[in-house]
Amino acid sequence: MTNSNRIKLTWISFFSYALTGALVIVTGMVMGNIADYFHLPVSSMSNTFTFLNAGILISIFLNAWLMEIVPLKTQLRFGFLLMVLAVLGLMFGQSLTLFSLSMFVLGLVSGITMSIGTFLITHMYEGRQRGARLLFTDSFFSMAGMIFPMLAAWLLARTIEWYWVYACIGLVYVAIFVLTLGCEFPVLGKQAKQDADQPVVKEKWGIGVLFLSIAALCYILGQLGFISWVPEYAKGLGMSLNDAGKLVSNFWMSYMFGMWAFSFILRFFDLQRILTVLAGMAAVLMYLFIHASPENMPWFILTLGFFSSAIYTSIITLGSLQTKVASPKLVNFVLTCGTIGTMLTFVVTGPIVAHSGPQAALVTANSLYAVVFVMCFALGFVTRHRQHNAAASAH
Repeated sequence: MTNSNRIKLTWISFFSYALTGALVIVTGMVMGNIADYFHLPVSSMSNTFTFLNAGILISIFLNAWLMEIVPLKTQLRFGFLLMVLAVLGLMFGQSLTLFSLSMFVLGLVSGITMSIGTFLITHMYEGRQRGARLLFTDSFFSMAGMIFPMLAAWLLARTIEWYWVYACIGLVYVAIFVLTLGCEFPVLGKQAKQDADQPVVKEKWGIGVLFLSIAALCYILGQLGFISWVPEYAKGLGMSLNDAGKLVSNFWMSYMFGMWAFSFILRFFDLQRILTVLAGMAAVLMYLFIHASPENMPWFILTLGFFSSAIYTSIITLGSLQTKVASPKLVNFVLTCGTIGTMLTFVVTGPIVAHSGPQAALVTANSLYAVVFVMCFALGFVTRHRQHNAAASAH
């Protein structure tokens, strides 16, 4: 693979994460305007965004098999067509049904590109470099999560219709489409076997993949369950809405800086050991935040954001290192478990808050972080990443 081709594929991965980050995080900014547009209460409008999450989950799950049947370049180009149709559906559709369908299609496109982006990084980079690259790629999710809500606020303040926000997000996919031109992609599945002219030996995943999948689900469910209810919890302690919102932005800001820092730091440590330390620290910091006085809460959430930033991508990287060759099915399986965590966020935390209040949701999130620590610790006894790293280094 030529260096320029590798750079193009890496940038496709960066933009795939930016696309998903923009679509998911911009929801809170536009929900009120969309509810007004359809003359609905915000509470019932929020349910229609489940179609976006459902699309992401289904496409990541199915793409484990689709990658071996449909070439990656074809998927991305077809995704561009779907993106255009979905944005046109949002712009010209007057019904809630068409809006929900367009959201579902946006979710499908986002999930497909994100799973391809993750696979490309795990396919092109080895060992510790893989973890660092994947972490830097994931920082584009947070970066888009900072840029697009600001863009949405700027557009909405000028009474520009909400659907133009999605047209702007569509420009990210235009960049992906342009990068696919004249770019060679890895060949997978039956075609790869024909090219190699030899059967591919199937390799067992091992119990380590189960530990990592549980960790991925518990981490995302814990993180989103925590950050979703922090404002309500803070308001209950007498903080203003502005200060409560600032806690959330502090978390994502330090999360992004953490990703950049750990993309460098991770190269010098064994991935399983540092992941266990970070998961343990994150669980302790979340506990301290929940039991802190309001004046100390900003410091604990800043450090929590920083130290938890490398956990999810390290889980995916370790998953990809459990076999000699990064398997798209394995990577997508771990990603799917994380996405199930996203889907379950309000299903799990909603009833807990209704019954026992926001603090109970935060304590539940803290317990889930403790499970992540236990899974990462247990992984140390069964992980295969060290022998595969050693084999890669020998080559």
